[in-house]
Amino acid sequence: MDCDICGNKAKVHLTQLVGGQIKKIALCDSCAKEKGVTDPTGFALAEMLLGKPGGKPAVPMPPSAGPTRHCPTCGFTLDDLRRIRRFGCADCYATFHDEVAQMLRGMHKGTHHCGKVPAGLMEQHARTQRLDELRGKLELAVTAENYEEAAGLRDEIRRIETRATPVTD
Repeated sequence: MDCDICGNKAKVHLTQLVGGQIKKIALCDSCAKEKGVTDPTGFALAEMLLGKPGGKPAVPMPPSAGPTRHCPTCGFTLDDLRRIRRFGCADCYATFHDEVAQMLRGMHKGTHHCGKVPAGLMEQHARTQRLDELRGKLELAVTAENYEEAAGLRDEIRRIETRATPVTD
């Protein structure tokens, strides 16, 4: 693949979502260095694709309200966040929470992450919930002196616990 700028052999391939569309660009080493790809704080693919070097970022940061706040831990300001689009430290997220929430709503479907759960953990959670439910029913059956139902529940609890316990030699 050739560099989109000079036509030499491309070694850097970039992809970015801009305005709901995927934009791709291929660059050779020299063009990548010239455009600042090696410096993540100074490069935005959208700016290069739109022909606006030094222009505004694809997703604008909300305007500041009142005096410029700064992070009490690292001294990073809201203006620094707007310019660099990265945090100075972990406490910056809490300091600039409102502005970041607005920015995320513009970039993603929401601000809450609902990630995947490992299959083994999900099975363990379901088994624990089922055991808790059965133990509750067992307690109620014993309280009601329904010993046949209690015996059946006890046996089911034992079967589930036996399947959950790994066999060691």
